Amino acid sequence: MTAIVFDIGNVLVNWEPHLAFLADLGDRAAVEAFFARIDFHALNLRADGGETFADLAREIADPADAALLAGYVGRYRLAVPQAIEGTWALMDRLRARGHAIHAITNWSAETWPEGVAAHPRLATAFGVTIVSGRERMLKPDPRIFALLCARAEVSAGDCVFIDDSEKNVGGARVAGMDAIHFTTPAALADALTARGLL
Repeated sequence: MTAIVFDIGNVLVNWEPHLAFLADLGDRAAVEAFFARIDFHALNLRADGGETFADLAREIADPADAALLAGYVGRYRLAVPQAIEGTWALMDRLRARGHAIHAITNWSAETWPEGVAAHPRLATAFGVTIVSGRERMLKPDPRIFALLCARAEVSAGDCVFIDDSEKNVGGARVAGMDAIHFTTPAALADALTARGLL
């Protein structure tokens, strides 16, 4: 295995979407109630698949809730407050050992530039970056793994994929990649060491 393919959200950068709505709604409980009313996570996944938050907001009957969702892109940097530095350190070690570093992320095309602005390393860390919202396909669709392989000019069997979602890890394995379910940087280090990659 010569290519290491990272997920980004909750692997390299914490994603805490409730933080983007606290100023408007006051507390975590109110945000969670809002998320439940609009089925935020389902709508966010559709955005990750290429839809815009403005279009998604038009489906919400309550005008106040619709306005909150429509404003999410403008407040997105609040939702990615910090990098997971332990994983970044592992990436640096992998790169130093000569491994190619790539990324596949389920991320909205609209919010991706905001995430990069908040964490500029994301713009330069990867040889190939596949952003689902730009490609209009989502992990664990096997096509997104094939797209990474085509653009990076690697075979699936030469890749190890790292993701915090067991569903996406399973998708990578179906696509022919080795895959590691991310829980903590320490556990990831152990898994990489066991493979002889660190």
